[in-house]
Amino acid sequence: MSRIGKQKIQIPKGVEVTKNGAVLKVVGPKGTITKTFRDDITINIADGLVTLDIKRNDKFSKSLWGTYASHIKNMIKGVETPYQKKLILEGVGFKSEVKGKEFNFALGFSHPVIIPIPEGITATTEKNNITITGIDKELVGNFTAAIRALKKPEPYKGKGIRYENEVIRRKQGKKTA
Repeated sequence: MSRIGKQKIQIPKGVEVTKNGAVLKVVGPKGTITKTFRDDITINIADGLVTLDIKRNDKFSKSLWGTYASHIKNMIKGVETPYQKKLILEGVGFKSEVKGKEFNFALGFSHPVIIPIPEGITATTEKNNITITGIDKELVGNFTAAIRALKKPEPYKGKGIRYENEVIRRKQGKKTA
């Protein structure tokens, strides 16, 4: 039994959850999220609560039960208060700027790195700080991880793109005789 899947999910005021076939739609003050779910799990919406039940008692359905409950909780929370992640650029000459719907990076390569900003995400940059905001937790996390993957922090000088609360384990350099 999934402890997370068994719990009833409260729908707050100002948020509307509707189900049309396999598609769940959550509408709130900050926007709308739609997500398609498999039919292995039954999603019931009644009296301001969302409950999930498994149709088949197999291992795959049980594993999806808690996952789907977490996805629905994240959708409801996202349309109320958007998710936000912060990145920090560390390194001499490392710069970032937002131009329209694109992110431009100067990361010490011979060329500038340009990444398109996905729909539903707002990105701001201020000096060496990058802030990614959006109502879809999965999209915010994936886009932030894609930016970090451009130049991961290295352990000797700590240069690269890191999360705001990430601690880089530093290594000692070469020892000279």
